[in-house]
Amino acid sequence: MRLSVLEQSVICKGETPYQALQKTVELAKLADELGYTRFWVAEHHNTNGIAGTSPEILISHLASQTSRIRLGSGGVLLPQYSPYKIAENFKLLETLFPNRIDLGLGRSPGGSTATRLALTDGIRKSLNEFPRQVENVQRFFKNEFPEDHVYHQVHAYPDVETAPEMWILGVSHRGARVAAEYGTAFTYGHFITPEDGIRAINDYREQFRPSSYMKKPKVNVCVFVVCAPTQKQAEEWVLSQDMWLLEVEQGGDTRIPSVEEAKQKGLTNEQLKRVKSNRNPMIIGSPEKVRENLLQLSEKYETEEMMIINNVYDFNHKLQTYRLLADMFL
Repeated sequence: MRLSVLEQSVICKGETPYQALQKTVELAKLADELGYTRFWVAEHHNTNGIAGTSPEILISHLASQTSRIRLGSGGVLLPQYSPYKIAENFKLLETLFPNRIDLGLGRSPGGSTATRLALTDGIRKSLNEFPRQVENVQRFFKNEFPEDHVYHQVHAYPDVETAPEMWILGVSHRGARVAAEYGTAFTYGHFITPEDGIRAINDYREQFRPSSYMKKPKVNVCVFVVCAPTQKQAEEWVLSQDMWLLEVEQGGDTRIPSVEEAKQKGLTNEQLKRVKSNRNPMIIGSPEKVRENLLQLSEKYETEEMMIINNVYDFNHKLQTYRLLADMFL
């Protein structure tokens, strides 16, 4: 099995955004050393607890701090931006770091209506334009617009012999079908919506059209994993992530609370049900249990690459999860 990382650069309570981003750098270096396949950084806006707002800038820094691992976006929120500018950004990254850059694209609006309007400078753009935008990014990568197209004489520079690996991120069959139609790789967000995964990936494989970017379908699946030396330790470490997810869903403080704070927080019956529901797609436990569950999930989705996300409070516990996973699989 190949392992990769999705990192959101979440800020823990009591730390600064600078400290959170330094942890992201440290995690990327560790993943590089341990043999992880790729390391992706997310894009979030208008939230006090997430330092990762600009994947392109962070990718460039992380690539300069590592030597082998692929760096990418998980993902750029394409509907808010110009395909031309995205193509330029990632061609520049590919020029600086050849054969190490992934462009992951998402359809998410990026937040509230006001947040999205701030991102688009007040222009009301339709999410339904996402497939066309994906196609335009691909055309700008290779400067292959037809002669009758308004962009025919608009080239995305710098010229580069290789192109970033292109991925569509999705949590439904709709995103999977866009990836299939345009011949890109596909990432399924099991950590967000586990229910639709099999249908989405089956649709992607069945409808995949080979492209100049990818001849065969390629899939990875992203899942929350908390792994500790014992089951009891893992169950305790995950408490901070439980409370963080609950706060995110309720529009509260999006910084990660400590385990101690999580233990002291009184929850209603409805909140307890929500925590239990959020745990369903997670893999939590000792190395033996985590190995068994990851292999089962890999078999279920018929993929050899699992992308791991972990947002616990204690950074040493987070690092330990990734080390234990590497010991088992890499």
